[in-house]
Amino acid sequence: MLIKFFGFLTALSSLIALGDYRAILAAHLFIGKITMMLKKAALTGLLLFGMFFGAGNLIFPPSLGALSGGQFWQAIVGFVLSGVGIAVLALIIGMLNPKGYVDEISQKISPWFATLYLVILYLSIGPFFAIPRTATVAYEVGISPMLSESVGGKGLGIFTLFYFAAAYFIALNPSKILDSIGRILTPIFALLIVMLVVMGIIEYGANSPQEAMGDYAKTAFGTGFIEGYNTLDALASVAFSVVAVQTLKRLGFHSRKEYVSTIWLVGIVVALGFSVLYIGLAYLGNHFPMPAEVMNSDVNKGVYILSQATQAIFGQSAQWFLAVMVAITCFTTTAGLIVSTAEFFASHFPQFSYRVYATVFALLGLGVANLGLNAIIQFSLPVLLILYPITIAIVILVMVNKVLALSKLGMQLTVAFVTAVSLAGVLGEQFQMIEITNWVRHLPFAEIALPWLVPALVGLGLAMILPNRQKG
Repeated sequence: MLIKFFGFLTALSSLIALGDYRAILAAHLFIGKITMMLKKAALTGLLLFGMFFGAGNLIFPPSLGALSGGQFWQAIVGFVLSGVGIAVLALIIGMLNPKGYVDEISQKISPWFATLYLVILYLSIGPFFAIPRTATVAYEVGISPMLSESVGGKGLGIFTLFYFAAAYFIALNPSKILDSIGRILTPIFALLIVMLVVMGIIEYGANSPQEAMGDYAKTAFGTGFIEGYNTLDALASVAFSVVAVQTLKRLGFHSRKEYVSTIWLVGIVVALGFSVLYIGLAYLGNHFPMPAEVMNSDVNKGVYILSQATQAIFGQSAQWFLAVMVAITCFTTTAGLIVSTAEFFASHFPQFSYRVYATVFALLGLGVANLGLNAIIQFSLPVLLILYPITIAIVILVMVNKVLALSKLGMQLTVAFVTAVSLAGVLGEQFQMIEITNWVRHLPFAEIALPWLVPALVGLGLAMILPNRQKG
């Protein structure tokens, strides 16, 4: 490779010496093309960062850092793999098809499954989990630290009432201002977090991590992997891939090859941005001096670290700035999710209007938000433990089917196997079904939270040998 490269340079020098500037022009055009692709990828990556960055991206990494202790690197690798790697891969695969995952799932599995899966997915990233969580994080991180203990639960109720009223008003009249605020404020907020992380590492980096706690002490990688589910980004990638395609189309491309290359560059930009932010936040949490009573309590560790570190580094007045930034960033995400979820249901179930769906989802979000942040996280995890493996299986099937012909029956069996194992694991844990739980735990890779992996590979193998294989 080096010999060829030096040979190219020698030939180019010879051409220049002979006065042939065509080589210079070709090189200039090539560099210009690469530069333009990088510019489009960076711009799109920044916009997608604004779309994805929300409550879970902020609070889970520092919590992981605090709880993983000396098992930090195993835990954060698992978290980044599921929270970033799977999400970015799902986004890239979805962007390759302009019609999105609804078309891919309908063709490869079945239309009814595509509808059922997407309904559950939108309800998860909508009124039941993501929408109320953005409101509670805005309150817990920004508002609650400034209130007296006498306010109690009333503060959350009052805050969320005004919060959802404003989000509902914008959702009924969606305009470019919502998108503009998100694009402008999210990068500023991310820069603030980077400043907090850098100064926090300088301040606390010399502190020794505490002992790993709970599941992190047993299986740090697997616990971190499951914790990455809580970001909801892989599910959001499935829902937002069509929006990402529309964003890229507005930038314009000369060829399909340039478009595909830019998609992969976008994936790299988003993956690097989130990975750096996650590792930095988690590292801050890993070295932040947490009081023993907080570590052993039900207090959300991520919320505590962000609030206390901000006040310690920037002073008491910085809490106001943090409150405004977190509230606005979460608010734009809330309004955007109400809009996207209501639009999905209005287009697939037109029996009711967009306004009706927006009203219902805003009210549902308000009600669930008042259960509190820890409650939302607790009851969302079982659903995510079912949805995420299915999502990963779908992404793998779509990706492999781009290069290999697969049987539709085999792809259906793959999703069925993964769904069965995921359901068995969750139901066994929730209803104390010891035999089922033990069966799932004895599956290969169950110790790293991947009991569905071998069944998925078996289904994929069947898809490669069963008849009626098609590539697409």
